[in-house]
Amino acid sequence: MATVVEVPKLGNTVEECIVATWRKRKGDVVAAGEVVAEIETDKATFELPAPVAGTLLETFFEEGALVPVFTNLFVIGEPGESVESFRPQSSGPPVAAPVARTPEPGAVPVAAQTPRSANYSPRARRFADEHHFHPGALAGSGPNGRVLEEDVRRAWHDLGGAGRQPAADFPPAKAGKSVSTIRERIAHRMRESLATTAQYTLNASADATALLAVRAKLKAANSSININDLITFCTIKALLDAPDLNAEYIDGRIHRHSEVNVGFAVDTPRGLIVPVIRNAHELNLEELSRQARSLTAAAQQGSISPDHLSGATFTISNLGALGIENFTPLLNPPQVAILGVGAITVKPVRRDSQIAFTDTIGLSLTCDHQAIDGAPGARFLQVLRQKIESVEALCTI
Repeated sequence: MATVVEVPKLGNTVEECIVATWRKRKGDVVAAGEVVAEIETDKATFELPAPVAGTLLETFFEEGALVPVFTNLFVIGEPGESVESFRPQSSGPPVAAPVARTPEPGAVPVAAQTPRSANYSPRARRFADEHHFHPGALAGSGPNGRVLEEDVRRAWHDLGGAGRQPAADFPPAKAGKSVSTIRERIAHRMRESLATTAQYTLNASADATALLAVRAKLKAANSSININDLITFCTIKALLDAPDLNAEYIDGRIHRHSEVNVGFAVDTPRGLIVPVIRNAHELNLEELSRQARSLTAAAQQGSISPDHLSGATFTISNLGALGIENFTPLLNPPQVAILGVGAITVKPVRRDSQIAFTDTIGLSLTCDHQAIDGAPGARFLQVLRQKIESVEALCTI
């Protein structure tokens, strides 16, 4: 008996997914649990396994198609079984490959485009060729995720293409690697961040002596709590004392939050992902560390639920492990602030008219000047520095 597999509901906010990759093709024999396809939301990629063993009788959508949740995606069964009763009405016929033609001088050949460009409408493909613009994957607004001319035109303008002409003295660029949905989303969010906010960054440092002492005690006790957990814990406590920064700026109004939902940046093979620990102010240090480890692992494995990727009221980005001392983190609107954490380095400080060398940790706070003036931002850093320098008492270790 044939078994149909639907596009799953991957969180409360996800209504459709992109078919990123077919790991198996029609006619392949698959084992139960073997990955058949990868599907993408705007924030993560998920593997879709076969629920039973059998033959992949049919796949109803091409790679790059945008498919609503709970729509039939593929069928597994015995060779010869009919799949017509499972075929979704919205799937339509497979997208036809573009007709081969002689490229115009300087144009990127259609054959060199990424597989997803086959889902472009003829007008969209003509606009892309004429403007030498082949961005790879685009989320189309047409039927079944079809990329229309207006989708390509909008992307071209967003990337600064308006009015630009290719340099005549250089050969045409080769078709680039397909951009993933996650990469597209990151690019869009970063452009949106800079375009809709008035960002400024304050840099400071804190004495890390107590921080390193607490970490040494934890390590001796075989605890997995790390420096990042300690910084996050201190930041949460600082936000409770300086709640102006635990807020969002929406439609010209500041919305302050009593709960602290802390997001933290995670570097994954698929790009930057920001899991969210909800009601972090209610957790002790060990609970906070446990949740951070679990969400980090899920993000890196591509199995994190979209429900765990939204709702942050404040974000932390830590590049200290890579040796970065200070940097300018970009806001995640509508949040009004984001903390960048740098490396622990030895620096000279003045103590009792003497110069001493002390371990310090870099702190970079980016705020939206529309909602947070410089003084409140600076006061938050003062509070955070105090929390870090007295972390031993704060954590009661």
